Amino acid sequence: MSQVSPRRRREVVDALRRGTVPSQGLDLLAVGLERFVDAVDGELSTVAGGGSVFKAVRGDYGAGKTFFTRYLAERSLKKGFATAEVQVSETETPLHKLETVYRRVTESLRTASVAPSAFRSVLDSWLFTLESDALTADPALAEAGQERMAEAVDALLDQRLAAVSARTPTFAMALRAYRKAVTDNDPSKADALAAWLGGQPHVAAAAKRAAGVRGDLDHFGALAFLQGLLLVLRDAGHPGLLLVLDEVETLQRMRSDVRDKALNAIRQLVDEVDAGRFPGLYLVITGTPAFFDGPSGAPRLPPLAQRLATDFATDARFDNPRAVQIRLRGFDERSLVEVGSKVRDLYADGTEHGDRIRHEVDDAYLVELARAVTGKLGGKVGIAPRVFLKKLVGEVLDRVDQFPDFDPRRDYALTLRQEELSDVERQATSGNSGPPRVRPASSPDEVELDL
Repeated sequence: MSQVSPRRRREVVDALRRGTVPSQGLDLLAVGLERFVDAVDGELSTVAGGGSVFKAVRGDYGAGKTFFTRYLAERSLKKGFATAEVQVSETETPLHKLETVYRRVTESLRTASVAPSAFRSVLDSWLFTLESDALTADPALAEAGQERMAEAVDALLDQRLAAVSARTPTFAMALRAYRKAVTDNDPSKADALAAWLGGQPHVAAAAKRAAGVRGDLDHFGALAFLQGLLLVLRDAGHPGLLLVLDEVETLQRMRSDVRDKALNAIRQLVDEVDAGRFPGLYLVITGTPAFFDGPSGAPRLPPLAQRLATDFATDARFDNPRAVQIRLRGFDERSLVEVGSKVRDLYADGTEHGDRIRHEVDDAYLVELARAVTGKLGGKVGIAPRVFLKKLVGEVLDRVDQFPDFDPRRDYALTLRQEELSDVERQATSGNSGPPRVRPASSPDEVELDL
């Protein structure tokens, strides 16, 4: 922990204080994920070699699905991958509208050196690579003038995007126009075309006319654009893209017709990955057991349920991390205290009061705090980590660090306010169990009967 940079330590601690999952530094907090590392690294190697992988991550509320996928993203970034995380939402990102999903991908795209959105940076890096490769193939281009250089780069662009152009020629057309706008030092047109390539709606008509394209990206063109993005990423030096579709269980709360379309969109993505149409893609979805097993989830579409089917009847110790669907066991008291000790040590190494922090907040106190938080949440250890770490950092460690006479055993009494809790956590404090209540049906057609 003492080797962690101050900036990295601060980002992790600040996120925990807010009650959110840190965007990086998750290797400092990981507990119980070692069993997945070899399988994940092997799958990343497959993707880097031109393959593609689909993975479903299953876990109850609070089991650490977001933590796991961001931990996976951090490992991917270290291997040169680009990553994108898309939160599935009925209003903001409906899964059955793949053009919206693609747009969210480009908006959240990140690389090891560029935070979201790295899409424009990737485009520019790719153009530089094209010019370099054209010069390598024909060194005489360096003295041949701008026009001949442009022709050579356009030919190379068409060659590398041939597979995408066969499905959606407008992607290559817009890229060519974008390169010309950059070369001609026309930033407004370049901005507009980059936005259109990123799936943004309402792009200036003049810029689209200049590129010979029209309209906005639609559902059917989105997959071809994703294919184009993967090719651009690879040529720009990134061996692949880790794409996370988070919280697909929200589909269960949608209207039945919308839900069916969304489930079919997942099935389509799985089939496209299996068919090898997205070389360089590592696609991950996350959901609760109710989504994977319940009547309003994947079983509603039998072809999807068949593709996701995984045996979880044996002891969880023998789960296969290479399977298409993996489950997260969630936290118990031991693992909760273990991650608490990691956070305490990370915090203590970044302050001059580290010895006092370790003395006042020893492992015995961590056990007391873990049991107190779990008790307030109806004994449900699995949903306790977020609240436990938020209280540990913001209400215990910060006070021990700032006030020399603060004794957490004497001066601190745990309280949980309703406004600081999620829906699931509120239900736990009131003695309820299960996932959050779904919204009431707005018409008789939305009422489903299990006959």
